[in-house]
Amino acid sequence: MSLEPLKLAFFGSPAFAVPVLEALVRHHDVALVVTQPDRPAGRGLGLRAPAAAERARELGLRLEQPSRLKGNEGFEALLRELELDVAVTAAYGRILPGSLLEVPRHGFLNVHASLLPRYRGAAPVQWALIEGERETGVSIMQTDVGLDTGPVRLQRRLPIAETDDAATLLDELSVLGAETLLEALRLLGEGTLPLTPQDDAAATLAPPLKPEDGWVRWGDPAQRIVDRHRGVALWPGSSFEHDGQRVKVEALQLAASDERAAPGTVLATTAGGLLVAAGDGAVELQRVKPPGKRAMSARDWANGRGVKEGARLG
Repeated sequence: MSLEPLKLAFFGSPAFAVPVLEALVRHHDVALVVTQPDRPAGRGLGLRAPAAAERARELGLRLEQPSRLKGNEGFEALLRELELDVAVTAAYGRILPGSLLEVPRHGFLNVHASLLPRYRGAAPVQWALIEGERETGVSIMQTDVGLDTGPVRLQRRLPIAETDDAATLLDELSVLGAETLLEALRLLGEGTLPLTPQDDAAATLAPPLKPEDGWVRWGDPAQRIVDRHRGVALWPGSSFEHDGQRVKVEALQLAASDERAAPGTVLATTAGGLLVAAGDGAVELQRVKPPGKRAMSARDWANGRGVKEGARLG
């Protein structure tokens, strides 16, 4: 016997939220979509809608983009009028006030891209990569007033491939998140969805990335340099300083070398790049983008800047 579709509201903003929204539309009654407001973007700083807002408009769904939620009595009244079974969040981008959490009959379920209590916060995928994790996953969490502290309702695991970066892993987890959420909603409708409190003692944090998180730390082991590069791929990207200029790193990889030198020292040139000493081992710097220039091979950049074997990269 199939269950009746649930009436719900969806809160989400970036591209990660879109597969979740699309899955909900296929199987449930999405009465309202809520996203962040349009923001200035691009060189012209024209207003750009969040990806989930654009998709909601394409699907003909009711869309709200409140500038604030706390103390927004009109929005809370709207939510109450809808008489929701449940609300779902997926990378919405704001902590929800406690008064809203009580409005839907079953509260709010959040699609979080980590195995909670690991990596609570805004950038769980990025920090899992930076920290060299080899497995991650999705947690469907009952939202409370804390930062990703509510009970876990359902989890699914996903191995992290060596080729994954923040972009590819977010894409994979958004699909897994949509599938896991649908399963959670089915169990919710049956009254059999588990409710497991988190172990706060095992929690780790995943705060928003800062520009300085993208600097290459040559003193780190080579694998950690590569892991950080993968984690910051979407933003802010990897970079290092040379002659007072910030040089962006488009591609780098682990490299085999028995030579030892101070971290950041150019050990040799390769077919298309530079072999650079790390705190332990070496990496091959493959493609870079100097300020105001197109991306190029690291070897071409080095030739143009007179960077030779033995030079130090900042």
